[in-house]
Amino acid sequence: MKNLRPTSKIVLALLVVVPLGACDRAKSESPLSPLIAGPIAGVEITTPVLLEPGMGQQFRPDQQPLALLIENPSTNSPRPFQLTVEVAADAGFTTKVHSNTALTPGTANGRTTYQLPEPLAVGRVYYWRAKANDGANESVFSPARAFEVLEPVVIGAPTPVSPVGGLRTLSRRPTLTVTSAAASGPFGALIYTFEIALDPTFGSRIVVSDVDARLAQTTLTLPADLAINTLHYWRARVRDPEVTGAWSAIESFLTPLAVVVTPPPGPTGPPGNGNCASSDPEAIVACVSSSYPSYRAAGVSSSQREANMEFLRDRIIEAGICGGLDLAWNLKRGVGPHSIDALAWRTGGVDEVVDVGAAFDDTSSELRLQWSIVGGPPGYDRYEPRPTCGG
Repeated sequence: MKNLRPTSKIVLALLVVVPLGACDRAKSESPLSPLIAGPIAGVEITTPVLLEPGMGQQFRPDQQPLALLIENPSTNSPRPFQLTVEVAADAGFTTKVHSNTALTPGTANGRTTYQLPEPLAVGRVYYWRAKANDGANESVFSPARAFEVLEPVVIGAPTPVSPVGGLRTLSRRPTLTVTSAAASGPFGALIYTFEIALDPTFGSRIVVSDVDARLAQTTLTLPADLAINTLHYWRARVRDPEVTGAWSAIESFLTPLAVVVTPPPGPTGPPGNGNCASSDPEAIVACVSSSYPSYRAAGVSSSQREANMEFLRDRIIEAGICGGLDLAWNLKRGVGPHSIDALAWRTGGVDEVVDVGAAFDDTSSELRLQWSIVGGPPGYDRYEPRPTCGG
């Protein structure tokens, strides 16, 4: 028994050495082993496909944080892959605003949805791209796609101009006028909503009407008479397809005490006789319109329509002069020639341009007269000869 001890020690040493070598070979041959570095021969990973945001897509600020949608790559690698996503403020990706290099791919429909953790700064164009890797092999980056985060749309409140302060109007169909509201950001077409009510809380609204925005001032001429000698409250606000601005301050006006109607002349009465004379612009327009129906006929030539419009324009000017209004011809762009469908109105020390013909050049429709203050440089040109009033 004593002679066997040295031999048993040698055998034991051999048993220890041999298993260690076998273990090392098993680890180095496993594709998931951390001992493997560098690409695995024959392994391919395709490039991820960017789905959303698409090229040039725009987002409102309230749509953030954005969600990115990626079509997963395909691979023959025995290793699981991860995605790298980068978002940058430039096409060269030198100014990265977000990066995730260890995104686990989604399993639903072969796509990955990744929501950015924070909103991006507004009013900028961004670029994004993605690639895949399994720790030893990787794809190339996908072609970058650009998208934009828009500035917020901000729409202010309009400012009432007239009628204000509870003053009495000359007409039961007053023209409501506001200074157009300020708007910023990528806003769409602006629409003004006017409301008139019999109480300051607008619980009893009697008029709700929309009109397209004008540059400096936006107006609404009421289509129907209001009750006489009644206090009315009104306000306005602006909206685009996405955003609605705040209401203007509430203003008020009183309608006339009584209705005064000046009988119009016959259908083809002579010009300049003052029968439509009034200090109420809407009443003048209504009177001239009803007095000369043949001049408003549809289906005439363009030259005849222009001549008819000039005739009606002059009748409105004469009736206004006879009624005490300071009306005149209007020089186009302030220098001439005379506007066919507009006139000049000097009121309160200010020269206004008034559009009196609604789409007058559309000869397929009956000519419709109106009284609408519009923007543009005024061109007051005294009307001559002066009309014979009251004749």
